[in-house]
Amino acid sequence: MNILAGKRILLGITGSIAAYKGAELASRLTQSGALVDVILTAAAEKFVSPLTFQSVTGRKAYTDADLWGGEGHVTHIGLGRAGDLIIVAPASATTLARLANGLSENLLSVTALASHCPLVLVPAMDAGMYSHPATQANVKVLSERGALIVGPASGHLASGLVGVGRMEETSVIIGAARYVLGKNGILAGQKLVITAGGTREAIDPVRTITNHSSGKQGYALAQAAIDQGADVTLITSAPLTAPYGCRVITVESAAQMHDAVMAEIKSAAGLIMSAAVADFKPRSSSTEKIKKEAGLPVIELEPTVDILKAVSALRGQLPGLKCVVGFAAESEELLTNARAKLRRKNLDLIVANDISAHDAGFGVETNRVMLVKKDDSAEALPLMTKDEVAEEVIRQVAAFFA
Repeated sequence: MNILAGKRILLGITGSIAAYKGAELASRLTQSGALVDVILTAAAEKFVSPLTFQSVTGRKAYTDADLWGGEGHVTHIGLGRAGDLIIVAPASATTLARLANGLSENLLSVTALASHCPLVLVPAMDAGMYSHPATQANVKVLSERGALIVGPASGHLASGLVGVGRMEETSVIIGAARYVLGKNGILAGQKLVITAGGTREAIDPVRTITNHSSGKQGYALAQAAIDQGADVTLITSAPLTAPYGCRVITVESAAQMHDAVMAEIKSAAGLIMSAAVADFKPRSSSTEKIKKEAGLPVIELEPTVDILKAVSALRGQLPGLKCVVGFAAESEELLTNARAKLRRKNLDLIVANDISAHDAGFGVETNRVMLVKKDDSAEALPLMTKDEVAEEVIRQVAAFFA
């Protein structure tokens, strides 16, 4: 389910000091399994050489000389028709103007004109150039034609000025590529609500009751769902960078997560509750910081709202909600407890993991889970990265919409 594996990506590099960042992008895309063909404009060659890109992609890097080379006019046709995606990063003001006006005076612009694949543009230019009316008009035209404009970001620029014009980070560009490539996936048109992170229940303005959940598994699920075309709403308490293209609702407590989930599932096709919601909260929260000089405080606890139980009670009124997935973090009797929770919460699938394992669960990059279904069948997955676990869970979820 690696959305980038085997994809033919044309990477255009144009005349901007940010051209050197294109080498990292080409390398990362290649490492992800994509076949990356780089096209450098004449201005880009002033900043970085074709050899740099050939070294990181293992493939020929093209320049304007190839437009008039041995293959003549067919070079741009071959590149344009074979591509699954065109990314222009950095995209200079000149290149944006060329593409907006259909000017085919170099290999990059004529290839883009000949292609039928999606176009991602990552502008990079100095202060004032991006906000100029001419550039904004070109961006508007390209966007209306279906191009995805990524950035630019604000920050320090090559001139020493501070403003909007910095090329977006490589991770953001790759996220945008995944978003575009996944649009027609098996979950296209389906809204999934995914929760992530551990909730925090206030003791006083400084202290909370929480758990060790990092939220990484939930964010991996959001990315895997986006890769398959889902419209993802991520309800999270974790301070992580959300996948490109998902809608984020930030919460802190179990009550806030409950309210957000109940509002969002009304228009959702699926819910994946991967968040580690606190089971207990203080019966009362102090409005002032509790001082240790006052002695050892007594903190009375009460149950938090049971979100999955509330969802279960409402499912009869939500015919569009075809799939509800829960998670069970257990330290003993994994399968027994997971099956009991699945029945108790009326789930379609539960993902159970043993948090006592040192290489799985909270705080690590890997997970070893068991998938338990409503028909009582159970499948134990081997040790995987959290991204791989997410892909398998999303594959199971997709089956509900087949």
